[in-house]
Amino acid sequence: MKTRLLCLLGPTAVGKTEIAIQLAQCLDAEIISVDSRQIYRQMEIGTAKPTAEEQQSARHHLIDCVDISQPFSVADYQSLADAAIADIQNRGKQVLLVGGAGLYFRAIVDGLFEGPGADPALRKRLETESTRFGVDALHKRLQICDPESAERIHPNNVVRVIRALEVYELTGTPMSELQQQWHPEKQRYPFVAFGLTMPRALLYRRIEQRVDVMLANGLIVEVESLLAAGYPRASVALQSFGYRELIAYLDGDCTYTEAISQLKQNTRRFSKRQLTWFRKDTRIEWIDTETTPDVVTTLLERLDLHQQI
Repeated sequence: MKTRLLCLLGPTAVGKTEIAIQLAQCLDAEIISVDSRQIYRQMEIGTAKPTAEEQQSARHHLIDCVDISQPFSVADYQSLADAAIADIQNRGKQVLLVGGAGLYFRAIVDGLFEGPGADPALRKRLETESTRFGVDALHKRLQICDPESAERIHPNNVVRVIRALEVYELTGTPMSELQQQWHPEKQRYPFVAFGLTMPRALLYRRIEQRVDVMLANGLIVEVESLLAAGYPRASVALQSFGYRELIAYLDGDCTYTEAISQLKQNTRRFSKRQLTWFRKDTRIEWIDTETTPDVVTTLLERLDLHQQI
């Protein structure tokens, strides 16, 4: 099994961290975080990073390795993940990928979506339109031609909005559709993947409870400190859920109650998008944590079956 990657995937707040640590201890495994926000050093509370105690219980990789001000792409993540996988396997350990970032997962196991190369003239035109009419106008256009990408890309992320429009104009196909065109038979690593799920109503309650805990643990102070340090509000990291809602509150654009309500709603929507993405991948075996008495034992039993194949 050690030559195959073991993957534990699922939506936010489903309980991946606790189960992953138990699994890592049973299998002499090290965990690689498959999360697009836990990579940032300065974002602790709002990203639900494993605690220091949890990271001592099982070694984690790809957490706290990038500064918010640093440009960071999926290709950068893939490169770091490849290095971590090689390091773990060279030391005879089991690799355990854990997280909910579907694009990062696919970048590791299937490779990156290779879209058309940049068209300087087209890109310049879109940049000019963004300056003249505002990025919201470009984002609304993206909502028409590629609603899935528009939902995933925040309007303030001008670079990604322009890239999605560029791909559509050059190919006539939404970028979100092209990104689904991986070929499993060409996968980069052999792997076994399990997805954790639970009834949606329960998941949503857990999400709301998690937000309440984050706030009690000082999430607003964390956001204030990031802004005071000079990190731009429009950065990719600070436009993610959990941060942009509180920035709006701190800027006086909404009340505290409105911000928290929006934060919980955005987190619920994010979890739904995660599930939608992962459900499309038929290679993932699903386990309902609510109806499975002992999830770790069940995972170990299923792994034994895979070893026999």
